Amino acid sequence: MNNHNLKPSEPCSSMNPSEPLVIRENLGSVVTLTLNCPKQFNALSVDMLFAMQTELDSIAQDSSIRVVVIAANGKAFCAGHNLKEMRANPEKAFQRALFEQCSQMMLTINRMPQVVIAKVEGIATAAGCQLVAACDLAVASDNAKFATSGISVGLFCSTPAVAVSRNLSRKQAFEMLITGEFIDAHTALQQGLINRVASAEQLDTTLQSLIDSITAKSSVALITGKTMFYNQLDMTLADAYEYASEVMSCNMMADDVSEGIDAFIDKRPAVWTGH
Repeated sequence: MNNHNLKPSEPCSSMNPSEPLVIRENLGSVVTLTLNCPKQFNALSVDMLFAMQTELDSIAQDSSIRVVVIAANGKAFCAGHNLKEMRANPEKAFQRALFEQCSQMMLTINRMPQVVIAKVEGIATAAGCQLVAACDLAVASDNAKFATSGISVGLFCSTPAVAVSRNLSRKQAFEMLITGEFIDAHTALQQGLINRVASAEQLDTTLQSLIDSITAKSSVALITGKTMFYNQLDMTLADAYEYASEVMSCNMMADDVSEGIDAFIDKRPAVWTGH
């Protein structure tokens, strides 16, 4: 990305200058990235996007990491772009660079080999809702709310529409985009934006259950599966089956598949090697 053409964003007044915009926590094969600008509702400013991109690029190169959780400090998960920053830089070149920078981060989430899970508490609006939709999976507390609310200030959420329309049905996605109205967590679950809903007290337990289910699987299968899933989405049905057949044939050559099948037949736990 051409980030050097973008002006610095408004400093995050919510935190000590020594604190990062994104807090990274490593716990075994799981990394949590926490958006850390709560007084600005964790807006995706230029600096926030740069910080996230830096962490995601680093993680994508680390084969020891299997799951990434994107969380947030404060009352909001993410309220979208920083509107004050956008108004302070009205030039089209700045706006285009900002949206391209954001799109690059969203694409990185889809393209990186690790499974990325959004952990949502509070509101996720506009590009914040886009971030939830871009993640591979999402869990939310029952106090979470979601909206693509740009329409309310005269701005159709075009870039969020890309991710949202690939999660929800066409009419449900368009209703969100054209009305800007909020949906609650249970509606988001029903419409396919998120995977699981829990009370605030049970959110960590619900998230951990999902993480445990994923990390118990072969890393070969996880990486193969994520890549295959996104690649086939835009193919014709026949092309998708041809591609899937090739992927599955190659997957069958992995040592982990031989081990997994033998373990199933022998009625014992599999011992994954990642090969």
